[in-house]
Amino acid sequence: MRFENKICLVTGGGSGIGRATCLRLASEGGTVVVIDLNEQYGNETVETIKQHKGNAVFMKVNVGVADEIKSCIKTVTDEYHRIDILVNNAAFMTFTKIVDLEENDWDKVMNVNLKSVFLFCKYSIPHMKNGAVVNVSSVHAFQTTPDVLPYAASKGGMEAFTRGLSLEYNPTQARFNCVAPGAVDTPMLWANPNIKDGVERMDGIIGKPEELAAAICFMASDEASYINGTTLAVDGNRLNIL
Repeated sequence: MRFENKICLVTGGGSGIGRATCLRLASEGGTVVVIDLNEQYGNETVETIKQHKGNAVFMKVNVGVADEIKSCIKTVTDEYHRIDILVNNAAFMTFTKIVDLEENDWDKVMNVNLKSVFLFCKYSIPHMKNGAVVNVSSVHAFQTTPDVLPYAASKGGMEAFTRGLSLEYNPTQARFNCVAPGAVDTPMLWANPNIKDGVERMDGIIGKPEELAAAICFMASDEASYINGTTLAVDGNRLNIL
């Protein structure tokens, strides 16, 4: 099993791509730390894993709050003494034009989508050996639509951060990559008013969370040991169609 005896952290693990990734990691032998703000959803992920004889624990963390991230990593490393896999998946979107956007909303997007990636990496890397970090980006980092500019900017920043981070550490400590989903059948997709109104086109195939989980887990696995500092677009050909 690819992740046997590995300690795997997944933010936003309560639903969507995050939940599918937690289930896949656990099914392949990983001990999964399901990180989410929503206790009900996070515990549902853990319960599903345990029903399939996997190992998982839930940690309630607001990834937009630095002290909660630091406390989370301390709790994990006190218990397990290492971190092998980190998947930064938690995300937040706004749907407002820049001139109408409140400064606090900009900050929330950046804190959840980008600063949390910095902090989880900052506190996790010292506890890694031959580890892997997979940051979940978006096709919006490459080509975006109106009214979601903070989200697009945060994902573009995530990819630049990931490329730079891959140069700071030898891959024997950790590899750093992104996976960029297109439209995926998740609660976030269907809550997007741009999707409902047709402002954002969904040409191409709508993906399943399990398909993204497969890509994320490949990038996190030793099978991807020669892949470092890049982004894998998993988008049903969306970027080529747009």
